[in-house]
Amino acid sequence: MAIVKCQNKNKKMFGKFIEEYLFSRENISLIILLLDIRHKPTENDKMMYDYIKNTNKPYIVIANKADKIAVTKVQEEINNIKNELGEEKIFPFSSERKIYSEEIWKNIELELKKQ
Repeated sequence: MAIVKCQNKNKKMFGKFIEEYLFSRENISLIILLLDIRHKPTENDKMMYDYIKNTNKPYIVIANKADKIAVTKVQEEINNIKNELGEEKIFPFSSERKIYSEEIWKNIELELKKQ
């Protein structure tokens, strides 16, 4: 996986684009924020979370790559992310092993039914 560094002016441009998109699109049914469970949320993650929260649109936060840490550490890492963001509903997930997917789909369906 290649990591591409972005100049600050480009980050600001992307941030403005994302903010405008999230606030202006009326047909967004659900916003899903993906985070890496192995790391505490970055400043960009926190900024994106704030954008999403301020749209007043339905959202859920998913902490991906849960298969990369011990099963006994998953809840601890979820709690760490909850504390960092101040968000109660954060769901672990592993796209590789498909663990925790039932709970996520159940919550996605619940959010979509609210509309």
